[in-house]
Amino acid sequence: MKKPDTARADAALVAADNDGALVLAVTGRIDSNNAGRIEAEILKHVGPGLDRLVIDLAGLDYISSAGLRVLLITAKKMRQLGGRFALARLRPQITEVMEVSGFTAIMPCLASLDEALARVARP
Repeated sequence: MKKPDTARADAALVAADNDGALVLAVTGRIDSNNAGRIEAEILKHVGPGLDRLVIDLAGLDYISSAGLRVLLITAKKMRQLGGRFALARLRPQITEVMEVSGFTAIMPCLASLDEALARVARP
């Protein structure tokens, strides 16, 4: 019996500072099996003092409605804190999901990390 590819079946999150902006790189898949964990990991970073957040989705292979909910909660939390938020480097299949769900109208989705960082830059 073939073992499932666990590297692709789950999501991982890596945090990095980029000139004062927090960049969270998400890889793998976000679905109902791991959305709660990913949400908790993201929100662990979001709080008073964080004014700029970019979520880099270059390594995200799949997102379900549960994953979309995670992004929406994150965007709302950043808005409540008065911070700036953007998504970067979405793969075509993720862009399609975001467009069909209407998320591209409510949160910035930028083609490159540099564009996303410029979008969240302090005025």
